[in-house]
Amino acid sequence: MITMRKTSTILVVGLLAVACVLTAGCTGGGGDGSTVEKKATLVSTPYGTEQSSACVLKEVLGEAGYDITLKEVDVGIAWSGVANGDADFFVGAWLPTCHGNYLEKYEDKLDFVRKNLVGTRCGLAVPEYVAIDSIDELNAARDKFGGKIIGVEPGAGIMQGTDEAIEKYGLDYTLQSGSEVGMLASLKSAIDRDEWIVVTAWSPHWKFIRWDLKYLDDPENVYGGEEYIVTYTRKGLKDEMPDLYAVLERFTWTPEDMASVMYDMEENDMTAEDAAHTWIDAHPEQVEAWIGSAA
Repeated sequence: MITMRKTSTILVVGLLAVACVLTAGCTGGGGDGSTVEKKATLVSTPYGTEQSSACVLKEVLGEAGYDITLKEVDVGIAWSGVANGDADFFVGAWLPTCHGNYLEKYEDKLDFVRKNLVGTRCGLAVPEYVAIDSIDELNAARDKFGGKIIGVEPGAGIMQGTDEAIEKYGLDYTLQSGSEVGMLASLKSAIDRDEWIVVTAWSPHWKFIRWDLKYLDDPENVYGGEEYIVTYTRKGLKDEMPDLYAVLERFTWTPEDMASVMYDMEENDMTAEDAAHTWIDAHPEQVEAWIGSAA
């Protein structure tokens, strides 16, 4: 397994207060919430990929009678929250590379459930009109890119991977942290002006539908090859909530499924919850297969 060597600093106070500082994601919930064992907490991160999976699963579990609280947090807090028992499960672990450092840190405190999506990718991307094709060509084109790689939140696995790429390739570039929204705004602005720009990227993501983008080749394999997304739970959840755990064992979908939810969120201006409902309504047989006897 390829892991990212550099880890971000996570404030201790954030870890201690994780249960009270988490920001709610989707609203509403299923089930009557009358019994403690029917309630659980799902954590997600502020990215369309994780929001789509988390909101779809939350609504599906609601149909099965569970009262699911969805909390949206930084990547590091998501991992530590489940590992420490402050949250019950997480369906957004990008492995083996992107979140590899978090897995190395917390693996012995988590229960692996399954891969819920196969066929993801992380790396650096540029518009198709940019006349380079590999990360090792970036230094020669530094002036065209302004010496900057446009990134997202500093705690994201893709940012840690890009720190490693800068070191591995000896890039004379600054990694600019910010947010997914900020990165996408910079990307749009550059494309509108036919300017060169390089951004941290992952797929599935709607940006590859809206714009003609390409990943830069990674001959040093810093970002790894094909990624997958994993579901993890806190220790003990399987014994305490076996029916819910069984749904998690059956929960799997495709990059196309995820992309369709993200597309509705962005292009059709839907909330994550509304986009999840739209997908669920269009896939009743798949939802029934996930729920099984848990309903």
